[in-house]
Amino acid sequence: MTTVLAVDDDASLLDTLELNLQARGYRVLTAGDGHTAITIFRENRPDLLLLDLGLPDLDGVAVLSRVRALSAVPVVVLSARHDSDDKVAALDLGADDYVTKPFGMEELLARLRAALRRGTDQPEEHRIVRTDSLIIDLDARLAHRDGEAVHLTPTEWRLLSALTRRPGTLIRQADLLREVWGPTYGRESNYLRVYLAQLRRKLEQEPGRPRHLITEPGVGHRFVP
Repeated sequence: MTTVLAVDDDASLLDTLELNLQARGYRVLTAGDGHTAITIFRENRPDLLLLDLGLPDLDGVAVLSRVRALSAVPVVVLSARHDSDDKVAALDLGADDYVTKPFGMEELLARLRAALRRGTDQPEEHRIVRTDSLIIDLDARLAHRDGEAVHLTPTEWRLLSALTRRPGTLIRQADLLREVWGPTYGRESNYLRVYLAQLRRKLEQEPGRPRHLITEPGVGHRFVP
């Protein structure tokens, strides 16, 4: 049984989430503050975390940072905050998705299923990408730039895998979003902006003048070996 930890200081929302998730066969754990959430996470290691950013003790971003130090578990952020900086901060720390309140339950459940599928994806074949400065083993999830190991998050690996699968090919933004995040995506261009910026900082020798991770503004992205 898939276990979901839902973290929110709104007790009525937690009740609604618990009821809907249990009705669909999930085991649900709940927490109303950040410290309790971290304790429950460490003791139970859930399969997915639904995390509100506006918690009464620890900020949700701080909780996400601690969770990411422990696990690559899929994380879907729930928040009433509409500021794009909050979204960028959450995605930058490794959140898999960001759902703004109020939200429809069916949409949330679809995004939850997509995050769980991505968390269990396995590479189809062993692929190693080599450039003048990079060695990227996509199967073993090992990356080196100029001989130095580079750490990538699970979402960064999925995005890099999608781009390198078709070297030199321009992949439209909507297609890339659906491939990396799931079929319900297609307009969240800020996700691509955040994660490509992270990949460039880690993999490009000059992130401001990328050689490998190329963007065609308003159209799509390509990986050039």
